[in-house]
Amino acid sequence: MGKIPIAIIGATGIVGQQFMVALQNHPWFEIYRLVASERSAGKNYREALYHDGIFGWYCDEGLKEELLEMRVISMDEFKPRDVKIVFTALDSSEAKVIEPKLAEKIPVISTASSFRYFDDIPILIPGVNNEHVELIRVQREKRGWEGFITPIPNCTTTGLAITLKPLDETFGLEKVLMTSLQAVSGAGRTSGVLALDILDNVIPYIPREEEKVQRETKKILGRFTGNSIEFSDVQVSCTCIRVNVRDGHTESVFVSMKKEADVEEAKQAFRTFGKSLRELNLPSAPKEMIVVHEDPSRPQPRLDRDTYDGMATIVGRVRKDEALPNGLKYVLLSHNTKMGAAKGAVLVAELLSKFGFIEGF
Repeated sequence: MGKIPIAIIGATGIVGQQFMVALQNHPWFEIYRLVASERSAGKNYREALYHDGIFGWYCDEGLKEELLEMRVISMDEFKPRDVKIVFTALDSSEAKVIEPKLAEKIPVISTASSFRYFDDIPILIPGVNNEHVELIRVQREKRGWEGFITPIPNCTTTGLAITLKPLDETFGLEKVLMTSLQAVSGAGRTSGVLALDILDNVIPYIPREEEKVQRETKKILGRFTGNSIEFSDVQVSCTCIRVNVRDGHTESVFVSMKKEADVEEAKQAFRTFGKSLRELNLPSAPKEMIVVHEDPSRPQPRLDRDTYDGMATIVGRVRKDEALPNGLKYVLLSHNTKMGAAKGAVLVAELLSKFGFIEGF
C-alpha cells in the first residue's frame, strides 16, 4: 500500500507546525500540499515561517529538509482532489467558511470549534467514543457530501473526557467539577497571550473555554442512537485559567458518582482503559491511554507532558473526596498541542482509515 497523500491547511501556525512534525515520518500518510495565507503563498516552508524577521518555529522537534523546501500555496491554488485527507489548523471564523467547501469533496479533520456542536457531526477521541464514527454516514447523507468534517475536541476537553470515560463505565458519573491551569501555547500566536500579561501572573478567564468544555464533554460521553448522539446526563462545571507554562494543560478534577468509588478500583480503571484503541494498532496511539502516578508531586508539565510523545493523559493524586456523594478527586495533565491538537487529529485520521472512511487505505 502506498502512502495516502494529505494536505495541511494553516500549515505555518503552532498547530500547523505540530501537524508537520506528526506527519513527516508517518507510515500511512504523506504530506503532499501545504496551504497557508496569501502572505505565505509562493514561499518555501522555511521562508514562510519568518515573521518580522524572526524564525517562528515553536516545536521541540526539527523538520526534514525536503519539507522546509516545500512550496506553500494559497487556498485559491489548492485542488482538494489532489489529496485524500485535509487536516485544518484554522481559526474558527476561517474554518466556518473553508471546511464545508472542502468537505463536499474530501474528508476534513479539523482542530477548530466551528462544527463541533452540529447534531450530525461527531467529536471523536479514539478509544473513548469510537462508535460515534457512524455519525459520519448520517452527515454525508444529510448534507450530500462526498467527504465529511470531523473536529477534534477543545484541547482542555480531551484529557478530561479521556479520564472520565473509565470512571463512567466503572461507577457511573453524576457531577464533574474541574479547574484547569492551561498552557500559553493553547492561545496560539497571532491572537495569543502577550508576554507582559502572563509573566508573573495567571489569567483567570479564557473566553468561551468553559462553555466548550462543558458542552463537548457531554457529547463525547454520550450514546450513539443510530442517527444522532444522545448527550450524557452528567453535570459538568469548570473554571479555566491561563498560567505561565509553555505546553501541557493541568486540570484538578472532582467527581461525584452513582456508586461508591474505591480509590484503588478507580486507579485500576484508569490503568486498564484503552483496550479498544490498543487492539487497532494505530501508529500514533500511546501504549497506555492513561498513566497513573503514585508520587503526590506528579503530574508536572515539564516532567510528564511528553509521555508517549505527548499522547498519554497523566493522572496523579487520586483520592477520596468527602464533600461530594461517592466523591473522587484527581489531577490530570494532557499535552495541548499534541494529543489535544495536531497529533490527536492524526490519530482520528488513523481511526477513520481503519474503519473504512478514508479512500486509498
